[in-house]
Amino acid sequence: MQVIVVGGFLGSGKTTTIINMGKYLAEKGKKVAIIVNEIGEIGIDGDVIKRFGFDTKEITSGCICCSLKVGLRTTVTLLAREYKPDILMIEPTGIAFPHIIRDEVELMNLGEHVEIAPLVTLIDGSRFKHLMKEIKEFAMRQIIDAEILVINKVDLIEPIRLPILEASVQQLNPDARVVLLSGKDTGEKFENFMHIVLPDLKEIPESAQTAEELRVQAEPFAPRETESSIEASKVGSYSAEFAVENGNLSTDAARELTTELINTIKAKVLKLNPEFVGHIKLFLDNGSETVKQSVTIFYEEPQEDIIKSKDGTAPTLKILSAVSNVEKAAVRDAVNLSVQEVFESKKIRATKPEPAHNHEHGHQENNNHGDQGHIQKISDIKRNG
Repeated sequence: MQVIVVGGFLGSGKTTTIINMGKYLAEKGKKVAIIVNEIGEIGIDGDVIKRFGFDTKEITSGCICCSLKVGLRTTVTLLAREYKPDILMIEPTGIAFPHIIRDEVELMNLGEHVEIAPLVTLIDGSRFKHLMKEIKEFAMRQIIDAEILVINKVDLIEPIRLPILEASVQQLNPDARVVLLSGKDTGEKFENFMHIVLPDLKEIPESAQTAEELRVQAEPFAPRETESSIEASKVGSYSAEFAVENGNLSTDAARELTTELINTIKAKVLKLNPEFVGHIKLFLDNGSETVKQSVTIFYEEPQEDIIKSKDGTAPTLKILSAVSNVEKAAVRDAVNLSVQEVFESKKIRATKPEPAHNHEHGHQENNNHGDQGHIQKISDIKRNG
């Protein structure tokens, strides 16, 4: 089994890249599993990846590199033991230090049949100047630790700027292999990228270990206390899920609602930080199709995608907002007030369940979680947060 960690700051295009990598590997006859980590209680990207037919295990409730290493060990071990993938890809949250995840997987001693691929870190080339201004220290740490640096979204960059950007990134990490990529390009450039990550792609062996061997070898692994990347990133984040009870929304109506909602959230965030970077993303599932809206920087217009829903899905809204140099409480209030305003104006009722939270790893976090099993009406969100 080959393990690939694909990191990068919020909005750098990790999920799209992971999906493209998974498709490519599946077409080569490889069995692929993906672990997705997101900050907060609500998983979003894992839902998207599952809809493309990949087996995923989503870990939420914190940053995988500072508070969920026990959970990561359990997940990796179970996947290796029961699913036996040829390729395991791990997508850390954008405010993680990816090299820590890679190092922790190496310490699991999963056996000689498990190999760790070079660490891949994505950089959104279209936002590079603003990333260096807004979160320079954190972005630099992600870049310096990488073994393969992918300058992503090159389709959004003027061609004349690309050589300068490539030289700048290479100067920050002279030892890394620098690759130019676009999420829309799955042709020759993407294939070259895959062969850089997995030079012996055709020779990746099938998993040959037994369940007992994997279990025994994983036991000596124990988490080490590390610096909190959440604190180091200075990103305030908040996620929430709402059950949409009386919308009966067509896809066009869902598009209209989500566009208004994300623009309302963005307007409130701009008052908190006029030059923010990060990722505001929301998914509104009407039961047949899901409308995705996302914004990654202060000047960007919302980007929209339509994804087919899973059969039998109840109408649901999921939101994740992660914003540079803004306190978590302020992000939470901006999101909740925006949902309240937009949904009430549309006369659509929604409830907000607060999921039960159980830290099996025993790591204390100050995440201000709500009461277990509590359900809030949307009119109560402003008062209760």
